[in-house]
Amino acid sequence: MSSSLAVKKQHVAVFAFPFGTHAAPLLNLIQRLAKASPNVIFSFFSTSSSNSSLFWSSSSIENIKVFDVDDGVPEGYVFSGKPQEDINLFLNVATESLKVGLEAAEKEVGRNVSCVISDAFLWFCCEMAQDKNVPWISLWTSGASSLSTHLHTDIIRETIGLDGITGREDEVVKCVPGLSKLKLLDLQSGILTGNLESTFSILLHKMGHTLPKAKAVAINSFEDLDQTIVNDLKTKLKNFLNIGPFHLVSPPLLSNSSDVHDCMIWLDQQKRGSVAYIAFGSVMTLPPHELKALAEALEASKTPFLWSLKDKFRSNLPEGFLERTEELGKIVPWAPQVQVLSHDALAVFITHCGWNSILESISAGVPIICRPTFGDQPLNASIIENVWEIGVKIEGGRFTKDGTLRTLESVLSNGGKRMKKQVEVFKELALKSVEPNGSSTRNFLALKDLVIAQ
Repeated sequence: MSSSLAVKKQHVAVFAFPFGTHAAPLLNLIQRLAKASPNVIFSFFSTSSSNSSLFWSSSSIENIKVFDVDDGVPEGYVFSGKPQEDINLFLNVATESLKVGLEAAEKEVGRNVSCVISDAFLWFCCEMAQDKNVPWISLWTSGASSLSTHLHTDIIRETIGLDGITGREDEVVKCVPGLSKLKLLDLQSGILTGNLESTFSILLHKMGHTLPKAKAVAINSFEDLDQTIVNDLKTKLKNFLNIGPFHLVSPPLLSNSSDVHDCMIWLDQQKRGSVAYIAFGSVMTLPPHELKALAEALEASKTPFLWSLKDKFRSNLPEGFLERTEELGKIVPWAPQVQVLSHDALAVFITHCGWNSILESISAGVPIICRPTFGDQPLNASIIENVWEIGVKIEGGRFTKDGTLRTLESVLSNGGKRMKKQVEVFKELALKSVEPNGSSTRNFLALKDLVIAQ
């Protein structure tokens, strides 16, 4: 053990959920904590594939140590294509794998853990912390509304019943504070609909029961965005701490400043408030017919566009589209999203409504057109349209040429001015929250104190 490690007094174990975009926000938080607490060692656990994507840079923080854990995939295993197959394999071995990793880290560091931090999905880390007689701190990587639905799942089921919501889809969710403008069809699969006995549905249900035992639950958001829900969650959780938006307080893990495809140069040449930026995250893929319909609508409306679209999907665009729209738009395999959204040429963000994308759009003051697919995205989309009133869901829930034309018109015409005005209000609140005396800054300092107080 090096002398630099020997002088460090505390050891925090950090457990990531290694799928989707979960691990990156957790590491973002740990990097902030590590810089603020240089005398604390943070052991970060995730699968090898997840860690290799997160720690690609040679630059590192000395007091963060990285450990690989088993992904649960047997040698020679052939995936069948079942939904969440990789997640289920990981969860089958996660409890034991994380315990083994923790023991190895304690030996290597030379100190027992003083605190456990985990993604909220990994509710069983509470038991690991209890076994060690140390506090458990959890990070929820999405919004307050989706967290609230999981904490209220039993109440929702008791109130609505489990006989299905067919014919009742438009009933509002009256039994959860702050969600009275949402409908039953907006709730995530696994609460009332879908396979309630799937491994993932059970995991989320158990998470809702376990989170009140956490020393603190941190969230990548800011208090003024969901004040009613935040106030309610503060009565149910010991320390409910809004400490975001993360992208405003620390740089993204993957460099969002690198503009290898000259997106910003192109945006500089466009009129102020004219461009539609299109991106659907790293997980979602549009069906070919929807991708084609979106392209047709952009062309027919003559809307300038910047589209982040992987090269392999270009073949699904209408024949001749790239040539005909060469002057109108720009298609790139990757764009520096935070920078793009902050450019004054932007008029609207067409997105899947992943939480990180929502926060980035709000913080830039850009209205949103929503095309959600799974998880919390439909819930997020309904909140964007019906609660915050900073955007709209795509007409009919799917991209069609005519429906997309009408949706674009509603946002880009005078009718979109109210959305723009409202999102600017939230932008100012987001920026204020991360100021030196802002609520997110104060909450982060409170979280740091909880982590190192042991």
